[in-house]
Amino acid sequence: GADSRVSTGTYIANRVSDKVSGLHDKIFMCRSGSAADTQAISDYVRHYLSTHALEVGKPPLVKTAAALAKRICYTNKEQLLAGVIIAGYDEADGGSVYVIPLGGTCLPVPFAIGGSGSTYIYGHVDNQYKAGMSLAECKKFVTEAVTRAMARDGSSGGIIRLVNISADGVDREYLTV
Repeated sequence: GADSRVSTGTYIANRVSDKVSGLHDKIFMCRSGSAADTQAISDYVRHYLSTHALEVGKPPLVKTAAALAKRICYTNKEQLLAGVIIAGYDEADGGSVYVIPLGGTCLPVPFAIGGSGSTYIYGHVDNQYKAGMSLAECKKFVTEAVTRAMARDGSSGGIIRLVNISADGVDREYLTV
């Protein structure tokens, strides 16, 4: 999940931006940092994944998307201001999450938070996250975390976008708070 505010300093450039970019059918990227940089990264990864899927004749793996994003971020770490989270579902690994912070390190994690608002919610997330949560519990957890970040961080705000990715497909929704 993500908020929707894009700011340039103290100016809010967009109140309802979509910071969750689809990379392939069941693979998504949460973007933070420079909107231009992260949009370019997602465009390149989307293109490479599409070509890869055609070449191998099956949907790409989430770790392939993460490796592509990592390569772009790490190779260009001096020019990019981008922190991304790659998440999705594939037949080989099921659901998986990878975090790629500034600098281009790629780590598989059970969950990830990022962006300017994340500094305000580490304690909440550490306290409330539990492995094996139901879909309803996950939605509540993410909604509460993003709501708290939006309340504390002046660069976060707007609406909350949620994406549920599973073997059955993708369900997107947005919430106003």
